[in-house]
Amino acid sequence: MTPRALISGITGQDGSYLAELLLDKGYEVHGIVRRSSTFGTERIDHLYVDAHESDAKMFLHYGDLSDGNALTRLLTDIRPTEVYNLGAQSHVAVSFQNPVYTADVTALGTLRLLEAIRMVDPSIKFYQASSSEMFGEVHEIPQTEKTRFHPRSPYGVAKVYSFWQVVNHRESYGMYSCNGILFNHESPRRGETFVTRKITRAVTRIALDLQRKLYLGNLDAERDWGFAGDYVEAMWLMLQQDSPQDFVISMNERHSVREFAELAFSKMDLDWEKYVEIDPRYFRPAEVELLQGDSKKARTELGWDPKVSFDELVDMMLESDMELAKQERALVDAGLKTIEWRKGENA
Repeated sequence: MTPRALISGITGQDGSYLAELLLDKGYEVHGIVRRSSTFGTERIDHLYVDAHESDAKMFLHYGDLSDGNALTRLLTDIRPTEVYNLGAQSHVAVSFQNPVYTADVTALGTLRLLEAIRMVDPSIKFYQASSSEMFGEVHEIPQTEKTRFHPRSPYGVAKVYSFWQVVNHRESYGMYSCNGILFNHESPRRGETFVTRKITRAVTRIALDLQRKLYLGNLDAERDWGFAGDYVEAMWLMLQQDSPQDFVISMNERHSVREFAELAFSKMDLDWEKYVEIDPRYFRPAEVELLQGDSKKARTELGWDPKVSFDELVDMMLESDMELAKQERALVDAGLKTIEWRKGENA
């Protein structure tokens, strides 16, 4: 029997890498996409081409984590063997501005999906994308599966709610439901509003005289950064075990935003201090100063082994963004695009 997976958030960074992985393993892949004014499938468009030219099967369905009835209908029609819940309002800064929406989609959305599975087929294996943001103001370093949660954002709070609903469905209803507590994971497919991609995008544009300044917030915040392509393999491994468990997925090291920026600029032979300025708008109302995971359990019990180092991750993102910057530079040189400097950048 061909395994069949349903992925919420398939058009996001993690969803696209996970879809690639599952298609390579012979899965029939189904994805949930929200109906909007634009069809944002750029990260997975190449998978359609590959699937069309091979025996791979990939399908997209309109749905929303805020609509429990629609989720139930999808599960009834698709009958997946595995469900990966990667959908969420996933931007921490946005969660401070839209806490109710974040709770509805990120927290209650998980519960709606769990309940839909319980009603349609409780034997479906369920993966929940939990987050290191649940640790927030950390109570120990590094953070493990046993570390106490202390979230510092509406996003983190919503993820904690989801985490315990997953545990409760496992313990109360006997469902195969597990949490992957993933620390920060990046890639060339990361959204440009996230700090790592914001940095690599800016560095390459500055190198080609398309941008003059990079505005950041807390440079001292430290994170445990890995490659998203490595991390989705851990998601899959969690659903291949005899029994469901929760796992921390991390590189077991930490780097500051300042260190990330300094490294990225240095790779382009630029002095980061000449270009980076602090903008108070990018500070959080409640800061998370330090996150560093300990993924010993995942490495031992799942056999998970990340392949891409921090330095290689920065190289990968810079290489991809340099191609975008070159395309933009060509448009500017051809007079097909103008550069709009941010106020104060000409000074």
